[in-house]
Amino acid sequence: MTNEGTLDRTIRIVLGLSLIALVFFGPHSMWGLAGFVPLATGLVGFCPLYRLVGVSTCKPAARTRPAPGHPA
Repeated sequence: MTNEGTLDRTIRIVLGLSLIALVFFGPHSMWGLAGFVPLATGLVGFCPLYRLVGVSTCKPAARTRPAPGHPA
């Protein structure tokens, strides 16, 4: 089950890779390893915190029309 939209996932992946890059470039801070969290959630498409709060950035499913003669 996914609860992240395409833009949300893209931002998380870019942010995660940027933070991980801090381990190798720049200040060489181990805090860059925290980038694995947004990277993983972006790749999987599921954020546990979103589920706890009841948030979803996915587009709503397209509504289908009921068949003729079928009550709506």
